Amino acid sequence: MAYVSIESDDRMEEGPEGLQFQSFLDSDPRAPNAGGNAGVNAGRGYVQDRSSPGSHGFWSFEYFQPYFDVDTKTVFRRCYMTMFPPSATSYLSTHLSPGADLYGPFWTLTTLIFSLFVCSSLASAIASWLSNPDAAAIIAYDFGLIFTAVGLVYSYGLAVPILLWFALRYLGVGEWSVIEAVALWGYGQFVWIPVSVLCVIPIPLARWILVGVAFLLSGYFLVANVYPVLASADAKPVRLIIILLVLLHAGIALSFKILFFSYYAVREIGVPDPITAPPVTL
Repeated sequence: MAYVSIESDDRMEEGPEGLQFQSFLDSDPRAPNAGGNAGVNAGRGYVQDRSSPGSHGFWSFEYFQPYFDVDTKTVFRRCYMTMFPPSATSYLSTHLSPGADLYGPFWTLTTLIFSLFVCSSLASAIASWLSNPDAAAIIAYDFGLIFTAVGLVYSYGLAVPILLWFALRYLGVGEWSVIEAVALWGYGQFVWIPVSVLCVIPIPLARWILVGVAFLLSGYFLVANVYPVLASADAKPVRLIIILLVLLHAGIALSFKILFFSYYAVREIGVPDPITAPPVTL
């Protein structure tokens, strides 16, 4: 009969047929990097994922860091798919999977603010030049517009979804997270960026058509994603909130059109605008 001598230390020795013995006396089973135990515990779900937002405080930078960890290709795909109506109903499950982000919505809203300000100033300069072609074309920046754009865009793109989420939580509706709500509203405003560029065209009818198309595309996108959440509530009157959201969305669309793209030449091109335009200043 053969015997194998095992010493009580941390070394590994081989017995017959490659049998190995290892000591775990000095390892901490709670440590994430505790040798072989880490892989076993992680597989059983015992090791906490320190990269998840839930492992950090709400007011810490680490809590929000995973929501900004997204590549540019994904952000672009999530932006332009908001303008494709057939994908609106499955946007949350298809395009915001595996998780919503805050990076794309933040830069979408910020780019919209910049686009409204610059394109509105350019539209004013074009209207001034058309009114008096002999004068030199000067772009006069009205910096009050940028503060107006910041207030409108951030209030509608950030404050509205957060308030809606809190209201639905109070009513007992918890079908989505606040991050998903902000992501939907942020990405849903992407259509206004190309529309603001096209609204530089000094034709009133064309501008109204562009604003109407943007209102329908972004409005349908929001309704298609928000109404199923409202419909999951036990109280049927909760669904009426969608009417308030549609009216609010229409108000934002009119605000964009009237405040930023109502600059026309003295002689308007095409069909006259039904809303009186403010005077053009050089």
